[in-house]
Amino acid sequence: PRRMPRKLFRKYLPDGDTIRSSRYFAWLGRWLDHPNLWALNRDSVAGGFAIGLASGLVPGPLQMVTATLFAVPLRKNLPVALLTTLYTNPFTIGPLYLLAYAYGRLLLGAENGNANLAPYEWNWSHLADSLQGLLQWTLALGKPLGVGLVALALSLAAAGYLFVQLAWRAHVILSWRARRRRRRRR
Repeated sequence: PRRMPRKLFRKYLPDGDTIRSSRYFAWLGRWLDHPNLWALNRDSVAGGFAIGLASGLVPGPLQMVTATLFAVPLRKNLPVALLTTLYTNPFTIGPLYLLAYAYGRLLLGAENGNANLAPYEWNWSHLADSLQGLLQWTLALGKPLGVGLVALALSLAAAGYLFVQLAWRAHVILSWRARRRRRRRR
C-alpha cells in the first residue's frame, strides 16, 4: 500500500518532545510548544521546506540557526526546515555561490562584478587557510553575490514551497483515486 506523506515524515522526523528534551534546543523553552512546529500537514511542511532552502544559502554554520529563527515565529515545521538546510555542504556550496553570483550579475547587469574571477579551490590539508581563502574569495564577489544570494534564496524558497504543495496534493489525489478503485472492486 502507498504511504501517505504524513506517515513517511513521521517515520523519519523526530517528534516535538524529543527535540524539546534535547540539550541543544532546551534553551528555546516554550517557544517550541506550538503544535504547528511539529505538524505534518501540507502548509507546515511546505513552509519548513521553503525556509530550509532559503536558510541553506546562509554562510557557514549559521544555516540551522537561521532556519530555527524563521520556522519558530512563522510556525512552520521545524524538523523539515532544519533537515532541508543540509542540501548545502562543502561540495555544493561553491557551485551554489557561483550560481548566486551569476544570478546577481544577471539582475544587476553584466557590467557589475568580476567576470574573470576563478572558482575557489578547497585544500583539505590546510583547513584554516582554505576557510580564510574562501572568505576572501566570497568577499571578492561583492554586490552581485549579495544580490544573487538573496534572489536565489527567495527563488529556491518559492519553488520549494510550490513543489511540496503540488506534490502533496498530487499524492493525496492519487491516493483518493486508488482508494476509490479498491472500493469499486469489492
